[in-house]
Amino acid sequence: MTLEAQKAAARKAAFARRKAAYETAAPDACGVLSELLAGHRGVPLAGYVPIRTEIDPLAAMAEASAYGPVGVPVIQGAGQPLQFSQWEPDMPLRDGPFGARVPMVDAWMVPQIVIVPLVAFDRRGGRLGYGGGFYDRTLQGLRARGPVLAVGFAFAAQEAEALPLEETDQTLDMIVTEADVIQF
Repeated sequence: MTLEAQKAAARKAAFARRKAAYETAAPDACGVLSELLAGHRGVPLAGYVPIRTEIDPLAAMAEASAYGPVGVPVIQGAGQPLQFSQWEPDMPLRDGPFGARVPMVDAWMVPQIVIVPLVAFDRRGGRLGYGGGFYDRTLQGLRARGPVLAVGFAFAAQEAEALPLEETDQTLDMIVTEADVIQF
């Protein structure tokens, strides 16, 4: 089986686990994320506006926005890293690529903490995304500029035993689930 076929199979299984977790998620699923971010008040961070069955970080992002800049990813095009536009709760948003909502007017920022959505994760810091490589390119670029904390945010059910990874896949520094923080 090719690496791409292994990744496709891992994504399919993970999407099913994520959907089941999403359907039974408690309303305070980002409480552990809020606790983690409380220890980093004022540090520029980027989260995301959830799509489909992604775990929702918006309440934690709203809390963090009272202390410092918070951004959301804006896709610039295929093969390019993400840029982050400043976000605030209840601000006007527009439809971005792939159904993600982004600020109506972009005000670019550079995060030092990136909350990364994902399809699956493993206990080695491996992350399986949607396959576009956006976060891999973005984390590589940010890490070349200086320290950045890459925090995967997912339902615990999205954990996989081991993920098929490539050399270009950027690992995470930790995973936060609705129940725990897993550090690597």
